[in-house]
Parts: sequence; structure tokens; C-alpha cells
Amino acid sequence: MRVTIERIRTMVFAAGILLVAALGVFLVIDRWRTPFNRHDIPKRLGADIQEEANGVTYTQARAGHTLFKIHASRVIQLRNDQARLHDVQIELYSADGTSVDHIAGSEFDYDQKTGTATASGPVEIAIMRPQEAPGATPKSARAVKPAAPENVAGAQAAKREIHVETSGVVFQQKTGVLTTAQHVNFSTAEASGSAVGATYDSQNGFLVLDRAVELTTRRGNSLVQIHAAHAEFERDTQMCSLRAATADYRGGQANAAQATILFRDDGSMASLDATGGLTIVTATGGHLAAPTGSMQFDFKNEPQHGNLEGGVILQSVGEGRTMEGSAPSAVLGFSSQGELRHAHLERGVEMQSESEPSSGSNAQAPPARVVRTWRSLVADVDFRDAGQGKVEPAKIHGSGGVVVTSEITRDGAPPAPSRLAADEVTGEFGPASAMKSLTGTGHASIEDTTQTGDRQTATGDRLQAYFAAPNVAAGAAPPAANPRPDSAGQAERSATAPAKPAEVQSAVLEGHVVLVDRPATRPGAEPQPPLRATAGRAVFESAGQWVRLTINPRIDDGGIGLTAERVDVSRQSGQGFAYENVKATWMGEAPGTPNASTGNTSAPVIALGSKGPAHVIASEAQLNQNSGEATFRGHARLWQQVNSVSAPLLVIDRQKQTLVARSSNPAEPVRAVLVCASGPQAKNPPSEQAAVRPAAPPAGPSVIRVRGGDLWYSGVERKAVMHAGSLGTVIADSAGVQSVSNQVELFLQSGSPSQAAGSAAAPSQVERMTATGHVVLTSQGRRGTGEELAYASRTGEYVLTGTPSVPPRITDPERGTVSGAALIFHSRDDSVSIEGRGQETTTETTAPN
Repeated sequence: MRVTIERIRTMVFAAGILLVAALGVFLVIDRWRTPFNRHDIPKRLGADIQEEANGVTYTQARAGHTLFKIHASRVIQLRNDQARLHDVQIELYSADGTSVDHIAGSEFDYDQKTGTATASGPVEIAIMRPQEAPGATPKSARAVKPAAPENVAGAQAAKREIHVETSGVVFQQKTGVLTTAQHVNFSTAEASGSAVGATYDSQNGFLVLDRAVELTTRRGNSLVQIHAAHAEFERDTQMCSLRAATADYRGGQANAAQATILFRDDGSMASLDATGGLTIVTATGGHLAAPTGSMQFDFKNEPQHGNLEGGVILQSVGEGRTMEGSAPSAVLGFSSQGELRHAHLERGVEMQSESEPSSGSNAQAPPARVVRTWRSLVADVDFRDAGQGKVEPAKIHGSGGVVVTSEITRDGAPPAPSRLAADEVTGEFGPASAMKSLTGTGHASIEDTTQTGDRQTATGDRLQAYFAAPNVAAGAAPPAANPRPDSAGQAERSATAPAKPAEVQSAVLEGHVVLVDRPATRPGAEPQPPLRATAGRAVFESAGQWVRLTINPRIDDGGIGLTAERVDVSRQSGQGFAYENVKATWMGEAPGTPNASTGNTSAPVIALGSKGPAHVIASEAQLNQNSGEATFRGHARLWQQVNSVSAPLLVIDRQKQTLVARSSNPAEPVRAVLVCASGPQAKNPPSEQAAVRPAAPPAGPSVIRVRGGDLWYSGVERKAVMHAGSLGTVIADSAGVQSVSNQVELFLQSGSPSQAAGSAAAPSQVERMTATGHVVLTSQGRRGTGEELAYASRTGEYVLTGTPSVPPRITDPERGTVSGAALIFHSRDDSVSIEGRGQETTTETTAPN
């Protein structure tokens, strides 16, 4: 593409020289008509001859101005009204007398009866070009001097002179037609050429070069050869037509089935029209074709504007890259030096480039073949100087809806297609015509499919994309586009970054950004819900295929809605990282139910077992779409209705339906707050042991607060286990009862049909709790010790047990210390039961008011 259109100028320039030369030849022949247009030339020659040493000279003048001079060394009067002139020189003067054309021949015959003049031998013609350009040497500064025949050849070196050699010239006086079937040679200071056979109608000013028209000239230091099967010229309209014209230059070739050139009065070209097919092929593999074309030129024969119609085809091959383009029409613009600077393509433009793997590809990645296609209604291309007489594209602008598609194919892998689109797109080219960047505005979008089949799309108002330069190492990203190191997920970033070259080095999408990632369904695996993200700005980075979302970013991933100040998403591994002011929500639909707002299929809600929405806040978060794991760091807190868990680290596995919370900081332990189910009304103590008391009030739900080093919860088992971890102990508080132990197990109620129908929004409640390992129980001043503490919300009883060697003990400040096989604390009436040796012993202790 960078060299094909520019070559139009060479073909037209050379063709112009050919026609200018031919024009000069036969315009001067038209002047012969004046001295040979009289039937009585032999008679007049005899009557007006003046004897001179060197022969006979005849001069004709009008109003004191010389029209022509004829000089012959000898004149022979023949029979039958025939005359023969030897060693003839003819000087033809212009109307203003400022220029002289010279014709020389060894012998001329004139037939008075037929009015035919014939030069059987060779004829040499030295003529001046039709008219000088402005600024020519004034008349007073030039001298007109007749030239001898031996000096005619040397006069061709003159800058404005055209030299012609031919033979067999026949001039018909009655019709004014001059013909020759012989070879015609012509030359100028810039070019030389030839033709076979010529006809010139002097009355109508019409010239025909019969066949084998050839011209050799130079464009700078390069040789240009032009061939035409036929040429015609009209003097009055200054119109020249070439048939089957071909120009060979610098190893390239230009062809036109029919070319028409319009000249100005000063001999410069005004325009060129080509029909029936125009084709240009360059030495570097470039190719241009169009059914019709036209070109306008300035007074220096430099092209100014050009038009190609009927279906323009562009092709270029070189430097490991091929390009093909097509458009119904093209408008070309040139600089003052005639260099191509602009091309306007319209009514449906398509361009395709293909780059093959180079030997300099990254050794860590397989070589890649990249095919890129541009489609738009209108395209404008700006060109720049590439040196050595070549041009290359600098910028391209498309409108009316632009689509740029790319397809990357690596050895042994299926193609990975991508698509960029916008209402208007502006692209910039780097060296060797390689695409450098694209800027799209209006309904901008990016879409690509990974080699594993994952489909990713992003839309916005404005798109800026940067492409990798040919010499950029694989996987490297521009310095300005690299994500800054973050504490969360930095190791995962390094592990997931692929070692392969990227087609798009980086991209920025701004304004109402929507990102959708649809994972491919793996064999034998359940379909994964798509990931949907929105933001005000998205930055795409090739190293690891990361997308950075800013300006109110939000991610919806299988029923999870997440917001933060900034979100990074790996388009290669399906991981996402959120930073600063992270907020996440699990919608409470049943598994597999489409979310009403996002349309995504909901993942199971495992957060603390309820059906309502669950919420999480944290400083940072990491989402793994493939594993279904979500990790929250930095003062993380999860709550579902009144149940909640807080810790420095929370890990939620949606596929396994588990929750893990960890802490190594005693100042910020793992905390769980859970509703405890209510039990039946407490019974009054037996009348024989104590006075009758008022009936106990109905028991209501209470809250259990547990803190420790780490927490594990399973939504399938509805079981939570708190370990002491690095904090040393687990502390559980509920209704004035506190236990300290090494571990606490909590069992949540299983939903019943009645609960599901009538209490869909009720929080999941603790049904029972078990504390084990060095248990210490305190309540209302009492202190109990043992190895296991079991609590049942249905009865409200705490059962403390020990080992055979160390039985449980409870110390009461007022009643002393008691022990037994099991100590049962009744939380609803503040009583303690003691069991031991197979017989039940009950001691009632009433706490002071």
C-alpha cells in the first residue's frame, strides 16, 4: 500500500513526455503546408532563384515578417511537372518570430499534378516545444541563427528542443494529411522514443501514431520505459489518447487499457483519464487495480488530485507482511512535489493485513501468525515519506461504523480471534506500515476469544488501543500501562502471566464500560456463569491479559456483586482483584436461578446458611472464576441478616460452599456472631427442694459470640468450627455465659418445610454448640472447668464434662465447689444439675440479685 498509488505519477509523467514529443513533431509538419501549398513552386523557384555559391534560397514574408526560408544546394526541374530539391533546409518561424524550427533532408520530390511532396530519404527535424512556460527568456535576449544539417543532431541537447528522425514522409497538399509508414525516432533532453507509422491531418490538427509507441525517460535516477500500442492527439483540444499503455520502472509496471491526457497551452499536463482497467505493480510486490481513474496535474506536471472508481483493489507484499484492500472508489491527494499524501476511500472499505512469524520471535512462545481486517463505510489515509522515493501510511481514519478484527494462530493451537469496533476510528502506523495505535469513539467495543474458547467482550464510549511493535519482546507491556505492585495477588499475577506475544499491547476503554466474560464449558464440567463488570474506565494490559477497572467499578459473577475503588481482572485465568473500600453481595436466590438484575445464574449462597442476601466488606478482595473462590483481606466482615463473621482474612468457596476465616493478630481475632435458636419454656424446680417460684418467662432467641484464631464453615454440613490457632484460645459468649476452650463447634438448624414457607427471611440459627479442650465456663460469678462443654439451644442447657481422672468442677462464691461426671447448667433458670456414679444429684444455686 505504501508504494502502489505513488507510482501513478511516474506513468503519467512519462506518458506526457511521449505526447509532448509527438506533438512537436507533427505541429511543425503542419507548418510545411505553407511553403508547399502552391502548385507553381517549381516555376516560382525558377523565377525567383538568386545565384549563390552554396545554392538556392527562397524566403517568404508577410507584412515585413519572415514566415519561412527554404534553402537547397541544387534544384532540378523534371518532366511531368516534377521538381527535385537536394540538401534541403527549411526554417519555420513562429508568429512572433521568437523561435525557429529546422527541417533537413537530403532530397525532396514534389508532384505538381497530385499535390504530393515526398521525402524518400531520411528527414531530421529540430523543433522547439509548443510554448515556453512563464518566465522564459525575452525576445531581445535571444538570437535566431539557421542551423546547418550537420548541426541538427547536436542541437538536441538544447533544453527546449525536440529532435525527430524519420523517412518516407508523404504530404498530401489537397487534404493536408502527412503520413509515413516508417520508423520514427524522437528525443528531448529528458527522454527519447520511437513509433512505427504516423499520420497527421494538418487541417484538423489530428495526429495518429500507428503502433509500437515507445518512450524512455528518467525519474530521478531511475529509468522509465513506456510502451503503447497506439496513440492519437487532437491539436485544437490538446487531447492525447493512448491505447494499451505500459510503463516499466524500478522493477515495477503500470498498465492502462485506455489513457486520455489533456495538455495546457504551455505543453504541461492538465489531467489524465484512464478507462478499461488501470493496473500498477511495484518491484516490492505492491499492486493497484481500478476499472477507471483520473488525475489532475499542476503546471510542473506534478499530480495534485486523483480519483479511482469502479472498485479499487490494493495489494502489497513485503517484510513478512501482506496487505489487501478494496473500496468502490478512492480520492487521492498529493504534495507540491507530487508525493502521495492522502487517500479518501468510501462506500464500503475493507483492508486486510497478514504477518507471518519472524525469526526474532520470543523463544518461550510459539511463533504466531496474525491476520487483521479493517472494515468501514469511509476511510481516510494520510501518508508520509519513507525515503528512497517511497511513501508509507502514517494515519487512517474511518467513519460510518468501523470494525477491526484480528486472528492470532500459533503452531498446534486453534485461532484466537479478536474484534475492535466503534462509530469512528483513528489509527496510527509505525515503521514498516505496522499498526501502532487505534482510537475509537462512539459505541466502542473489544471482543476476543481465547484459545480455550472463553469469550470476552467489553463496550464503552471511547476506545484507545496500542499494538505491540514488531521488535517488542513477547509478553512485555508498555511501562506506563503496567499495574503497580499490590500486596494482594502479586504472586498470583506472576504465576498466571502467559509467556507469549500479545496482539494488542494495551487498551483503554472509557465511559459506561461493560465487560462480559463467558467461560467455555469444559468437558464433563458444569457450565460456569458469566462474569459481568461495569466501570467508568477500563485499562487492558497484555502482560497476563489483565483488565483494570476504575471509576465506580462493579463485578457481577454468578450471583456475586462486588464494588471497589479499583478492580483488576485476569482475562487469561479468570481471577479478579479488588482494592480499597471493597463491598460484595451474594444474592439470595436458589442455586441455578437467574438473577433479576444481572441475568446471571446464581451460585449457591453459602454465607452462614440463610437464604437472604449476604454482604462482605474488606480492604482487598480476590475472585477466582474458575475455582469459584473469593478471598477478602483487610478488616473483612461478612454478614447475613444478624449473623456475621469478621477477620483479617475471609475465603469463600462457592463450589464447595465453605467459608474460612483466619487471623494471626490477637488484636483482631476471628469473630462470629450467630443467632441462637429459642427453646421451650423452662420448668419450675421440684417443690420438695425449693419454694415454688413464679413461672419462668418464655425463652427468646439469643446471640452467640465466638472469637478465635481461625474459623471453618460448611454450608453443606451447616457446621462451623472455630480453632484457637495462633491466638491460643477460643472464647464463646451467650446470654451471660462465657466459655474459653481450644475449639468450638457450632451446628446450625436445617431448614424445614414450615420454615421455608413461613420464615424464608429468618436468619439461620445455632442449634447446638460444643467447646472442647481445656474448657473454662463462667457465668454469674461461677467458674467451671472441664474438657468438653455441650450446649443445646432447644433446652438452653450447658453440659460440662471432663475425664475420668479430672472430672468437671464448678466453683460458686456462695455455695462452694461441686464436681461430678457431668455438670449441667440451666441458662433459663440459672440452676446447675450434677450427675455422677449412675445417680443424679441436683444442687440448686440462686445467684444474688
